[in-house]
Amino acid sequence: MTTGQTSIEQLVKGEFDGLSSAQKKVAEYLLLHPDEGALLTAKQISREACVSETTVIRLSYALGFSNFSEMQQRMRERILKNKVPAYIPPQEEIPALSALDESNALAQVIENDILILKQSLQQLNYAEIWKAVDAFIRADQVLIAGYRASYAAAYWFSFMLSTTRDHVQLCPSGGDDYAKLVNLTERSVVAVISFPRYSRELLNLAHQAKRQNVKLLSVTDRLLSPVGRISDITLATDVNVDTGMASMSSVISLLNLLIYGIKTKDREQFRARQQQLEQMYTASDIFVE
Repeated sequence: MTTGQTSIEQLVKGEFDGLSSAQKKVAEYLLLHPDEGALLTAKQISREACVSETTVIRLSYALGFSNFSEMQQRMRERILKNKVPAYIPPQEEIPALSALDESNALAQVIENDILILKQSLQQLNYAEIWKAVDAFIRADQVLIAGYRASYAAAYWFSFMLSTTRDHVQLCPSGGDDYAKLVNLTERSVVAVISFPRYSRELLNLAHQAKRQNVKLLSVTDRLLSPVGRISDITLATDVNVDTGMASMSSVISLLNLLIYGIKTKDREQFRARQQQLEQMYTASDIFVE
């Protein structure tokens, strides 16, 4: 196997099923903590991931590198390429909600969303975002799915995407959605939005899309989530479920980046679409103002 210029994320995804359980722990640690993975020694990483140092080194071999140093260099290149200035406050600045007095509780929820967005800014993979933008522009059809708590984000994205292009479908929240896959082609895109707790129905839909050779894009909380592992393009953002109050702010923000990218890169098509919509809105007298 040759690693070429393949990103460390894609190498892990491609080889994940064949890794040992200990190697998977290391891989997850490196993807969740890219800065530490790029700077710490193999021994230090092994302590953080609770595995042996040998396991860390063997992971580099399993991913196609000749040694650990080569794998770490790839992680450093990834960080330098995507690094943007961002302030990440220490954890003590996010006190547990139970410790807040009532007057600050609501304000703290908003502050928590702001912190998540700042963390997302630092961790975004811009190359993957533009790859997703290109996929949406080239697709003959787009099918969007998100069940339960993710359905609201899926609905918003399908509505906004339909203002930039035609042939956009939304799967209802639950029910038999396989009929919507029948007419998809290898030029189509299935976009799934999946966050804990992960829906088995949604994962089954994603697997079926893969069996039909449809390009699969996922928006999820981590690269190695159930649907993230099988996706052609995986866009990850935290929703901070550990606080017991999952926030969808970063999800909508990430989806908005895709819409902005499409508007920017396919400007003429977007303008033509807007003109068509405005003519229909005016003729139908849809809006009050």
